[in-house]
Amino acid sequence: MLGTDGYIAPECLDTYKAIKESDVYSFGIVALEIASGKKAIALIERNGQRFKTKLVEWVWELYGKESLFDSADPRLSGNYDMEQMERLLLVGLACAHPNYFDRPSIMQAVDILSFKAALPMLPPEMPVPA
Repeated sequence: MLGTDGYIAPECLDTYKAIKESDVYSFGIVALEIASGKKAIALIERNGQRFKTKLVEWVWELYGKESLFDSADPRLSGNYDMEQMERLLLVGLACAHPNYFDRPSIMQAVDILSFKAALPMLPPEMPVPA
């Protein structure tokens, strides 16, 4: 299986085959990277300790704690449009959903980002892949 760790959709790891939803997953990871300023496999600091984690898991954890904006790139110093940042982060999470059948199409993601569609509804905890 070729690919970069952190960008490979879970279904590809199971089946060794890519589908169009696998590209949507990678798009979601890139969206989260842009919003957070972190890499797909990120060093996260918690309680004074640093550890590696998947970016999508960390952002989803913050989302579940209603602290989504804590994942925004700190170098922005809060200097961003809150609604745009929320859309970028939620589209990133929706596209990187562990279950490929729950991911939006790329056109749906673009519509959400361009304010033509409502924000995606996501569970507070990251689902386990089916």
